[in-house]
Amino acid sequence: MLVLFETPAGFALFKVLDEGKLDKVEDLWKEFTTSDSARKVVELKAFNKFENTSDALSAATLIIDSKPTKGLRKFLQKHCEGETLAVADSKLGNAIKEKLKIDCLHNSAVMELMRGLRNQLTELISGLGAQDLGPMSLGLSHSLSRYKLKFSPEKVDTMIIQAIGLLDDLDKELNTYAMRVREWYGWHFPELTKIVADNIQYAKVVKMMGDRTNAESLDFSEILSDDEVEAQLKEAAVISMGTEVSELDLLNIRELCDQVLALSEYRAQLFDYLRSRMNTIAPNLTALVGELVGARLIAHGGSLVNLAKQPGSTIQILGAEKTKHATPKYGLIYHASLIGQAAPKHKGKISRSLAAKTALAIRYDALGDGEDNSIGLESRVKLETRLRVLEGKELGRSAGSTKGKPKIEVYEKDRKKGAGALITPAKTYNPAADLVLGQSTEETPKKPDGASKKRKHQEAEHAPAEETIQGDGDQEGQKKKKKKKSKESEDSPVADADGGKKKKKKSKESEEPPVATAEGEKKEKKKKKKSDSQDAEDVAMETEASDCWPRQYRLTFDQRLVAAWFSLGYCFLLEKNEWT
Repeated sequence: MLVLFETPAGFALFKVLDEGKLDKVEDLWKEFTTSDSARKVVELKAFNKFENTSDALSAATLIIDSKPTKGLRKFLQKHCEGETLAVADSKLGNAIKEKLKIDCLHNSAVMELMRGLRNQLTELISGLGAQDLGPMSLGLSHSLSRYKLKFSPEKVDTMIIQAIGLLDDLDKELNTYAMRVREWYGWHFPELTKIVADNIQYAKVVKMMGDRTNAESLDFSEILSDDEVEAQLKEAAVISMGTEVSELDLLNIRELCDQVLALSEYRAQLFDYLRSRMNTIAPNLTALVGELVGARLIAHGGSLVNLAKQPGSTIQILGAEKTKHATPKYGLIYHASLIGQAAPKHKGKISRSLAAKTALAIRYDALGDGEDNSIGLESRVKLETRLRVLEGKELGRSAGSTKGKPKIEVYEKDRKKGAGALITPAKTYNPAADLVLGQSTEETPKKPDGASKKRKHQEAEHAPAEETIQGDGDQEGQKKKKKKKSKESEDSPVADADGGKKKKKKSKESEEPPVATAEGEKKEKKKKKKSDSQDAEDVAMETEASDCWPRQYRLTFDQRLVAAWFSLGYCFLLEKNEWT
C-alpha cells in the first residue's frame, strides 16, 4: 500500500512496510515517536517537486477543490500501478479512482498514519530540512490567501457597490445638464419645453435644429416617433416668442447637448454592466427585487456576506434610518416592483413578506453552492399570489394561505342568503305608543327633580298665552310636590323606623297639603328658595309673557302660591306661626 502526502515542496509517495500495524489504530502513534521507529513502518518511494511558487499555488488550489493536477496524475500513473493508494481526502480519492482507475483508501487508520508522517516529515525525506520547510509553508500560505482574497465573492461585489454609486451620480449629473439645456435654449425657443418632454429627445432635437428657423426644413421622424408632435414643433417654431441668439451661443448649447447624450450612452452601458454582475453574483436577489434595488441593498450593507447576516426585519427598513417615524414600514425595498403593484393599505404586508423572502435569497446567494435563480423565481411567484389574494380577498378571510380555512361571512340576521329582501318587514310608525299630556286618565309615575325642571322649562316655552291659568295650576302642583319632598326628608328618622308605613304616608300627603311645624324648617326653606330664586323668576317671566303689568308690580311665585292657598279656604295664623 502506498500513501500520498502533500507538502509545500511537492507530492511525496511513501511505501507502507508493515500493514499489520495499521490494524491497531490506537497504538499507531507510538511507532512515530522517533525517526528510527518511523522508518520501520514507512519509507519514501518517490517525490514530485514543484518547479516554482506559481506551480505550488495552482496545485494547492486544485487539491483544496479535491481535483488532481496534471503533474500529479502523471506521477501516480508512473508509480502506482497495481497498488492501493491511501489519501487524506475522500473526494480526491474518488476523483483519482474515476480518472486513473487506482483503488484509493480513506479511513481512521490512514488519518492516524498521516499525523505520524507529518511529525517525522523532515527525517523521512532526505534533503528537506526544517529550516527550508518553514519558509516554504509560509510563502505558500500567503500566496494562497491572496488568491482566495482576490476571487472571494465578498470582494467581487465591491464592483457592484462602485457601479451603483456611479450610476446614481450619473443620474444626478444627467438631470442637472438636461435642465440646463432646457433653461438655456428656452430663451430662444420656450415652446419646445412643453412639446418635447423627454430630456434625451430634447437634446437631440436642439442639436439637430440649432436655430428655430431651421425647423420647417428638417425631418424629426428619427427622433420623434409621433407625427403630431413633429407638426406641433414646426408650428410653434414659426410663431415662437423667444429671443434671437447668435451662432456662438448655439455652438455652446450644442456642445452641452453632446455632453448630455454622451452621459446617457455611458449610463446605459453602466446599467448593462451592473445587470450582468448582479445576475452573476446575486441572481436570486435580482429576481426578487431587481438589479437597482438589489445593488443598493448590497451597497448599504457593505457586502453580500454582511447583508446575509441581517434578519428580514432589518432588510425591510434598510435605508430608512433617518425617517421621522418611530417604526418605518420600508426603506430601500419600497422601490421594488412588487411593492409598487400593491395598494397603499397592503404595502406594509407585502413589504414584510418580501423582506423575509429577500433575506433567504441573499443567504443562498452568499453562502450557497448553486448559481441559478430558482429560489428567487419561486419566491416571486408566491409573493405575487399573496398579493392577488390580498387584493381580491373577501371580508374576514385570512391574509395567509387560504387552503383548508373556512370562509367567514358577514353576520346579518335579517337578510336572506343570496337575496336582497329582509326576513322581517320594515318597521312602521305606531301611533298607539304616543302619550298625550293632559288627556291621560292614568296617574303618571313620579319623576326625578331634574326631569321635572326640564319638563317645566319646555312647557313654559311652548305653552300658548291662553293656557296661563292651567300653567299656574301645574306650578302649584309642583310646589306641593316640593313641600312633600322636604317634609319627607325632615321626617326621615321616623320613616326609617316605620318603613312599612312610608307608602301610606305618601298617599295621605298627596291628598292633604303639607303642614310646617317648626321655625327652623321655614328658615331652611327660605335658603333653598334663595338658591333657586333665579330659576323660579325665569320660569315666572316665561309663564307670564301675556301679562301686561310692569315687572315691579308682578307677583312672585311664592305670593301667587299663598294667594291660591287662601282662595281654597286656608288661613295663615301669624301669631301661632301655624298652618290650619
